[in-house]
Amino acid sequence: MYKIKKIKLEDVSYPENLRHIYHAPKVLYVLGNDKILKEKSIAIIGCRECSQYGKQLSYQFGYELAEKGIHIVSGLAKGVDTYSHIGTVACNRKRSKMNNVGKAIAVLGSGVDTIYPPENRKLYEEILSIGGAIISEYPLGTKPEKYHFPERNRIISGLSEGILVVEAKKRSGTMITVEYALEQGKDVYAIPGDILKETSVGTNELIKQGAIPITSVDDFLNL
Repeated sequence: MYKIKKIKLEDVSYPENLRHIYHAPKVLYVLGNDKILKEKSIAIIGCRECSQYGKQLSYQFGYELAEKGIHIVSGLAKGVDTYSHIGTVACNRKRSKMNNVGKAIAVLGSGVDTIYPPENRKLYEEILSIGGAIISEYPLGTKPEKYHFPERNRIISGLSEGILVVEAKKRSGTMITVEYALEQGKDVYAIPGDILKETSVGTNELIKQGAIPITSVDDFLNL
């Protein structure tokens, strides 16, 4: 059984990256390994209704970044979040004898004791089993509300050194996370996509606006 920790903003164990953002959470509820919240991480974000291309790349980058010792932050939502977490878990399973394999950090829009979407229960348990963490600013028992998800996005970007956008529609929650990242001075990376697909409009537009295009893990800066 994993113990839920309550970390306050003034505590030494509170993650430094998050401490300095605007409207930093006063309290974090953490299930699992709280130590990784202070270590190097990249957020992987994107569409819930992602394409097969998006699923494949979310998995690939979740796996390969973890292989390099980088923790992966995402939101346990359907689509890109799910596949990035699955990739990180798979890397940990295959590289279990290696030191410094990156873990998965899931930031919820509910209490850490409320799994949403419910079909990700097994993934939630696997994240904990590999030494990852489930975190939230919401008290135990808090149900997922629509407005919680844009709020929690500032935590996803705030914890990370930068964010990787795999697929995004022009108007979406993913783009809200990008806005938070830019406000927080974080690097924004984006994977180029098919110009005919709605799920690539956002990522291609971000690249035109100055996001760093990514086609392999070697393209990341300062990791």
